[in-house]
Amino acid sequence: MRPEEVVREFCAAVSKRDEGVLRPLLADDAIYQNVGMEASRGIEAVIENVAGQWWAMFPEAYEFDMVNLAVSGSVVLTERVDRVGVGGGVPVAPAPAMGRFEVQHEKITAWYDYFDPALVGKMLSGESVDGLTPS
Repeated sequence: MRPEEVVREFCAAVSKRDEGVLRPLLADDAIYQNVGMEASRGIEAVIENVAGQWWAMFPEAYEFDMVNLAVSGSVVLTERVDRVGVGGGVPVAPAPAMGRFEVQHEKITAWYDYFDPALVGKMLSGESVDGLTPS
């Protein structure tokens, strides 16, 4: 698989909350970091972070919608709308996010996400974010 295909498959698996599909797409020493937060190092830590933190934090919705994807060798850049929701009548937040994935031998070795958690908080609280997101 080309790096782009690995990342597309990975993002689809995140949306389906399918740990069984995520695991073989990650290198044993993979790194995952939401920039500004501590990095998870190693496949088990990455899976634990995604499953334990993101899927548990957003039980109603955690979906990646790909907007744009760019590839340069083994690096894949994603522009996404991550739809997250906690449930209980709280709106689903369509949070813009950028990601950088590094792929070697058909496995993700590094994944770094860039997003604004304050914007997500505004969205989840129902505050207007008109003019704060790409059109």
